[in-house]
Amino acid sequence: MELGERKRKILATVVESYIASGEPIGSKALQTQAKLSVSPATIRNDLADLVVGGYLLQPHTSAGRIPTHKGYRYYIDNLMDRQYVSARVKEYIEQSISMAADAPEKILMKTAQVLSELTGMAAVTTTPSGNDARVHKIRFVITGRHTCMAVLITSNGMVKSRLFRCDFVITPELTAMFDKVLNENFVGVPLKEINQGYLQTIAALFGEFSLFMPDVLIAIFDAAKQAMETTINVSGATNLLFLPGYDMMSARNVLKFLADNQSVSDLLCDNIKGTKIYVGKESGCYELTDSSVITTRYEIGSVAAGAIALIGPVRADYKNLVSLIEFASECASTLIGELLEV
Repeated sequence: MELGERKRKILATVVESYIASGEPIGSKALQTQAKLSVSPATIRNDLADLVVGGYLLQPHTSAGRIPTHKGYRYYIDNLMDRQYVSARVKEYIEQSISMAADAPEKILMKTAQVLSELTGMAAVTTTPSGNDARVHKIRFVITGRHTCMAVLITSNGMVKSRLFRCDFVITPELTAMFDKVLNENFVGVPLKEINQGYLQTIAALFGEFSLFMPDVLIAIFDAAKQAMETTINVSGATNLLFLPGYDMMSARNVLKFLADNQSVSDLLCDNIKGTKIYVGKESGCYELTDSSVITTRYEIGSVAAGAIALIGPVRADYKNLVSLIEFASECASTLIGELLEV
């Protein structure tokens, strides 16, 4: 069904009115809010056509109209204006996320917390998939006479550390040697290639130093293995129990979805840049039938990394939520990039 200009204006007004009030809107109120210069009878005819087309729903015979999932979809794709984030909110987001800017995963956790706080929705962040990640840098931190921590930093922004113990005393000179020889041999190597065979090959290159290396190499192997896994962080899940637009069953379904890391990862972890919005069944997840999902990608350098998402009722202030999540994503991308010097 092709929508003319007046019907587009009516649909946009119905959607925005319902988002704001949660109440159906009738022809007389539409005439005023949409500033239409036609009669209420003409507006009622247009509303009837939009109902037939599946864009609107009339809950009761004498009631006004509310948008359907199809109506929201059309609004999002064709009618929604960009809403700018205020300077005050921008400053709050930037300052809040900057407080956690000592590790990429902390940045992502704080990003989810801030978005959940500002929107009242559940916020989700994911670390990047390690399938295409490489070793960016290895560092060593002495923690005791016989203990040291190997810190593995990957090309996709993950920082994983493993403590290892040696029979010999660990000195700054020894860790400097570890740093030199291991970075020479590991930087640029894909994580998925760091296996037992590769470690044996590397150990053989060290000659007389190989006696010092087994515990160090095992720590790096364990860190690389963990960095391959996608970590999912959820903030504000309990908010869903109190949001208008959800009944108890809908909220419980979303909580069930969020508890299944594989389902969350399957939905959010693609490599497509930009922002996507799933309305109801579009997500392909039964538990999200009554929900909307707004997801975007943060970047490391210029490469799409993990996901940032908001999950809540279909009745949602999309233009505000899209602006918030995109700005928060930009902040997280910048801070992670600065931390990794990319």
